[in-house]
Amino acid sequence: MEITNNCVVALTWTLKDTLGEELDVLDEPVDFLVGGDDLFERIEEALQGHEAGARIELQLEPEQAFGDFNDQLIFLEARSLFPAEIEEGMTFEGTDLPAGCNPDAPKDALYTVTDIYPEHVVLDGNHPLAAIALRLNLKVEGVRAATEEEITRRSAGTGFFRISPVHETAPGNDLLH
Repeated sequence: MEITNNCVVALTWTLKDTLGEELDVLDEPVDFLVGGDDLFERIEEALQGHEAGARIELQLEPEQAFGDFNDQLIFLEARSLFPAEIEEGMTFEGTDLPAGCNPDAPKDALYTVTDIYPEHVVLDGNHPLAAIALRLNLKVEGVRAATEEEITRRSAGTGFFRISPVHETAPGNDLLH
């Protein structure tokens, strides 16, 4: 079966940055709806017309993937607002930020604690792969027609490349895994 919109593709991949550093490997096939919200547009374009067994290499520029770095998504918050056991690398949903945090912090963002100081905590609402060009080596493991439920939901249900902007002024900040 040839890949077109409203079909489900089972993919494996290796994701690297432009220096060749491996960022992510998906060894077991995962289903994605083509023509829905599961994949970046550039990936869908590259998949069109291929069949199971195809191997595709492509480069995604930041604007085609997780967006450019947005310094408006960096927030310096009082250390006293956070639990004592806070650590760098921890994440907070915007809706779960402690009371007293900057009210301008978008509620639909995912914030990573990047630095902890005695008086302050730095929160970054950018995707960790923002501003990075990516090299993606895909293998199409399978292709099938999408179900009506998948088409209506606009997803095969995996959530790996969910294409819902984290913040309207920072398009492309999405989640990978």
